[in-house]
Amino acid sequence: MTTTSSPTPPNRLPWPPMLYLGAVAIAFVLGRLMPLAWPAEPFATVLLMIGVLMIVIAVTLELAAAAAFRKARTTILPHRAASNLITNGPFRYTRNPIYVANTLLVAGAGLVFGLTWLLPAALAAAAATHYLAILREEKHLAAQFGKAWQDYSARVPRWIGQAGREK
Repeated sequence: MTTTSSPTPPNRLPWPPMLYLGAVAIAFVLGRLMPLAWPAEPFATVLLMIGVLMIVIAVTLELAAAAAFRKARTTILPHRAASNLITNGPFRYTRNPIYVANTLLVAGAGLVFGLTWLLPAALAAAAATHYLAILREEKHLAAQFGKAWQDYSARVPRWIGQAGREK
């Protein structure tokens, strides 16, 4: 964890929660207006179990990330300036554990409730979060933490399973 003073925040709006909630709302509306088919048994039960597992992982990841923010005494709000660079806890595996968790949560809910529209909604929210929040946050963190950010971003993927630093 690296500490520094707070510069200009990365965003004016808290894009990620707005994007994920908006995606869920749109998925529910689409589900009412244009319901999509859902697989029959036994595949539906398998999807339900996978969805429950995804939700458990998402909640665990969210709680671990929140604890890391609390321990580092920095803001969890995506539209506020960071005062500390967190590199421990779930941040050892992904630079964006909360966004990974949000994506898993929305997709998992789609599998649990059989609402197919939540699956593309999760991907759309993740893509929008990438462009409206993550890229700006990374620019903010690079300016705020310099070499410490460069070293961290070179070894930890933005999402899960990506190799190294993305340009």
